[in-house]
This record gives sequence, structure tokens and C-alpha cells, in this order.
Amino acid sequence: MGFTVEDMLLVSRQRYQMKLIAGKGGWSNSISWLLMVEDLTIVQRFSGKELAVTTCLGFQEEGKLHLLMEELVRRQASGLIINTGCYIREVPAGIRKFADDNALPLLTVPWDIEIAEMIKDLSIRIFLQGSTDEQLSAAFIKAIESPEDYEAYVKTLLPHFDIEGSFQVILLHRNGLAEMDTVERKRIGYRLQLALTNLTHNGHFFYYDSSFVVIINALSPDTTAEILRQFRANIVRRIPDQSFVIGVGSALTGIRRLHLSYRRAKAAARMAEVFRTDGERNGFMLTQFDTMGIWRLLSMVSDRQLLAEFEEEYLKPLEDYDAAHDSEYVRTLEYYLKYNGSIRQVADAMFIHRNTISYRMNHIREILGSPLDTEEERLCCLTACLIRHMRQAAP
Repeated sequence: MGFTVEDMLLVSRQRYQMKLIAGKGGWSNSISWLLMVEDLTIVQRFSGKELAVTTCLGFQEEGKLHLLMEELVRRQASGLIINTGCYIREVPAGIRKFADDNALPLLTVPWDIEIAEMIKDLSIRIFLQGSTDEQLSAAFIKAIESPEDYEAYVKTLLPHFDIEGSFQVILLHRNGLAEMDTVERKRIGYRLQLALTNLTHNGHFFYYDSSFVVIINALSPDTTAEILRQFRANIVRRIPDQSFVIGVGSALTGIRRLHLSYRRAKAAARMAEVFRTDGERNGFMLTQFDTMGIWRLLSMVSDRQLLAEFEEEYLKPLEDYDAAHDSEYVRTLEYYLKYNGSIRQVADAMFIHRNTISYRMNHIREILGSPLDTEEERLCCLTACLIRHMRQAAP
């Protein structure tokens, strides 16, 4: 997850007498660079993950400092370091509260610290961590693409992750991500990373195959569930202008099974698009593979032609009839199977009189040439209806 605020504190508590005084909810924020800020001009050019450093020369009044904090939150900054002792001696309580409310790490270093040397030191560490992260991303991609080539990726990952522990993949996808300008895509990635609270060295974030990928390692189910809950809440609140589907793969033991969690996360992301309602088109739809029921089996079938043939075998006569007569026979059949043959429940769900449903079902049986009176017939038809949903939702 890059060089984080937590990493910076471990290095700087003694060396630079650095203290985290507010915004502890953002302690896992990763940092792309440190920049000196004495007015708002440079902040307005932030692209995300920058950590601002100020002596407060231009922010001596609380109101001006509050404006800086607001702009840092708006620009998805990683946090703010205040060099206290000259232009500002105590950080006002209102500023601390704002930092806490927005999970923006607010740190201090005393005036006698050489700020230029601190920025240089920490910037080098950020650069080195960035190089390490690129190597880790490449190793994880090898583990996904060639899991059998164990030696090609295990040596890189071993010093940083519990390779015999559990691995779970989260996939974030939106149409057009691959065609997006690289700078804009990185900016979105930075914003997503900042939404991943409480995940530092047990996780990794990177872009791969038209999606953003998050890998979680060796965390308990309860911890992972809380991370997912906060993640979804944070991105809805912080990134309202973006729309993603989020697929969560299974937690599987051992790095050799990472590729399976990735495939399941990809399937869950596809199904998130299927499950998405019109009211969720502009939000973040999250689907977990392990809770998908029968969709788990259908979504993991790689032979798409087989699925298309299965749907056609059981539904094509009804689909042709609907196309020719502008009717809803396929939808009626699906409701009939869903409600286990209850005409009343189908009528209530479709807001149609029961006699009309009875008539339709008799005609449907004639068109299909099937009485639909065996479990196998009904199961096959319902499965075909589910496949139809998947096909219609596919990009």
C-alpha cells in the first residue's frame, strides 16, 4: 500500500519528534510526495496522495488554516504536517476536530527540526517504497497469470506477505477505465487508495487488466468485513463523481490459490453489474462471491457459448414470441418459477390479474412443448432465465 502515514510516524517519531495529533482514521493513507505549502496555490494542483508541510506563515489565522484543511480534503491529500513554534504554537481545537471528522492525518514537528532535510529524507523513502510496490505488483500479476510458476513470484512476496496465509482479492471496475488517460486513471486510483482505511502492510493496491485490484492478506473475516464496510462508505462519500462495481473474491489459503480468488472477484464484479438497479447506476455496487448462491456456478463457467446455447435451448421459442407480439412471456415464466408455481404471487408481483397469468402459463406450456411438471424441467428453465440476465447485463 505504499509508504503510509503509519510508516512515516515509525521513522519520524524520534528522528523528527513528529506527533499525530488528529485525523487518526487516516493513519493508513499512502503518500505519493511531500510538498511545502504556504498558500493555497500549490494545493489546487494536487492530484491525490500528496502530504502537505507548512510553517503556517500564510495560515496564522484559524480561518485560513481551516480553508487549507478543506482544500486538502477536497484534493484527496494524504495529510498535513505543521511546523509549530514560530507562526503557530498550538493547533486550534476546531482544526483538530475537522481533521478527525474527515480522517485527515494532522501531524506536528517542532520548529527546531530542519524541515528541508526531513522532506528530503522522507521523499527518498517514498521513492524507494514506490519501487518496491512496482516489484510487488509485478509478482502478484505473475501469481495470477502463472500460479504454477511458484519460484517466479514467491521470493519477491515472501519478505512482505504471509504467503501461507489467506489471500482475498477485491476488484474495482468501470467501463472505459482502460481507455482513460494514464494520469487521470492514476488520480482515481489515488482517491480509491485513500478510501482504504485500516489496511497497510496486510494489503496491496495496483491496476491490472482494466480494473483496480486490492489484495488482502492474512486478516480475520471480521477485520476484512469492517475494511469493506468502511471502504464502501468512504468511496461513496469521498468520490461521488465516480461509478464502480466492486467484486470481492473468496479468502483462500496460500499464494498458490490467489488466482482463484482473483477469478472469483472478477465474476463477482460482473454479477454486481447484473444485480445493479437503475438507482445504483451512478454509485458503487459491491457483490461478494461467497454470497452469490447459484450465481457462483454460472458466473464461473468460462464457456460462454455453452451458456448461450443453454439459454436458447429452453427460452428461444418464448423470446421469439415476445419479440413478435410485444409480450412478456419470458418474464412471466421467470416469476412463475421463482414463486414455485403460485399464480397469486406471480399476479401480485407483476400487477396483473390471476386469470391473465393462468392463461399465459397455459400458452407458455404450449409454446415450449413442456408441461413444466418435473423439477428438472423447471430448474433448467429457471437456469436459462438466470443466464439471460447475465447476457443482457454483459458489456
